[in-house]
Amino acid sequence: MRTVVFDLDGTLADTSADLLAAANACFRRLGHGDLLGPEDSLAAFHGGRAMLRLGFSRLEALGHAPVDETGISAQYPVLLEAYAGAIAVHTRLYPGAIPAVEALRVAGYATAICTNKPAVLAETLTRALGIRELFGALIGADTLPTRKPDPAPYRAAVSGAGGVVARSMLVGDTETDRLTGLAAGVPVALVTFGPEGRAIARLTPEALLDHFDELSGLAARLLA
Repeated sequence: MRTVVFDLDGTLADTSADLLAAANACFRRLGHGDLLGPEDSLAAFHGGRAMLRLGFSRLEALGHAPVDETGISAQYPVLLEAYAGAIAVHTRLYPGAIPAVEALRVAGYATAICTNKPAVLAETLTRALGIRELFGALIGADTLPTRKPDPAPYRAAVSGAGGVVARSMLVGDTETDRLTGLAAGVPVALVTFGPEGRAIARLTPEALLDHFDELSGLAARLLA
């Protein structure tokens, strides 16, 4: 069975505002104001630790003591707690995402999600957005001992949806997704409606996806 695997944050949904708000909750708890804004959406799509590093680097530039990875790790659970409490306040699915996934399933494709978001949060978010039932499998950052770009989570997503890796592809939005596809030996389509826009072409994916309306034709071509 042909299978299309999707990243979640920055691919199916724009989660950046809620992610940035969770990071800012950490900084406010430490006595600082909001350190991140809408212009930092790319950092948000690289995960909680990336946001914390960015915020603490800005504090360091203002003369505060540097924060090492131990300090980052100490704040990460605080960020996750804040995010879990407000996971879908501003988050929105990208235009055409639901019809595109539904069209694939009608055409006989299996669909799955492979994300570096913790699995319980990914489950919560996809259910809040009303899309969980559209995917035969969901693999999160902590489902396996490794995460993307290691190919194991991707392979588990394909298998869990009932597909085979040799007839699968990945739709994503970051270098992590591109590297995952290379490691798994599958084609990758990177979306251009994320924070990098068409500059994401620098990663030389097998395809660029400008709008979800194009997904059915693109999948048919890449998985012919």
